[in-house]
Amino acid sequence: MRILGIDPGLAIVGWGVIDSEKANIRPIAYGAIRTPQGIPTEDRLAMIYEGMSQLIARYHPDEMSIEELFFTNNITTGIRVAEARGISLLAAKQANIPLQEYTPMQVKQAVVGYGRADKKQVIAMVTSLLGLKDPPKPDDTADALAIAICHAHSGASRLAPYFNKRL
Repeated sequence: MRILGIDPGLAIVGWGVIDSEKANIRPIAYGAIRTPQGIPTEDRLAMIYEGMSQLIARYHPDEMSIEELFFTNNITTGIRVAEARGISLLAAKQANIPLQEYTPMQVKQAVVGYGRADKKQVIAMVTSLLGLKDPPKPDDTADALAIAICHAHSGASRLAPYFNKRL
C-alpha cells in the first residue's frame, strides 16, 4: 500500500510517501510544499492545492494520512493552518483517496513508542525506521513521514475503524 503522509501548514506543508507491505516500510519520496510570506492567503492556498494535486498525480497514493490540528495560544495562526489543512483534505477527496487523521500523540506513540516524545526523538526514529542516510529536512517533512509511518502501523489495520472512532 502506498501512503501519502501530510503535515499541514500555510508556510510549509511537509509530505512523505512510503510503501508499506506487512511489517516492511520503505521511503519513496518526501519534501515540502512552500508558500512565500507576503502574498495573499488565497494565493498561498492555491499553491498548496496545486502542489497536493501534483503529488497525488505523481505518486498515486492508495491512502492518505494527515495530522489533526493542535491549537496553542495563537488562534490567528491556527485558523490559517486549518485553512491549509482543508486544502489537503479537499485534494484527497477530489482524488477519491481514503483519508485517516491522527493526533500528534498517536503519531509519536506509533513511531517512537511514547506519546510525549520530543521532535528530536521522532526525527531519529523516522530516519532509522526508513533507513535514511540523513534526517529529512525540514522538520515538517520528518513529521509527514512519521504520520505516514503511523498510518502504516495502525491505520492500515482492519481494526483501525474501531480505534479511530471518537467516543
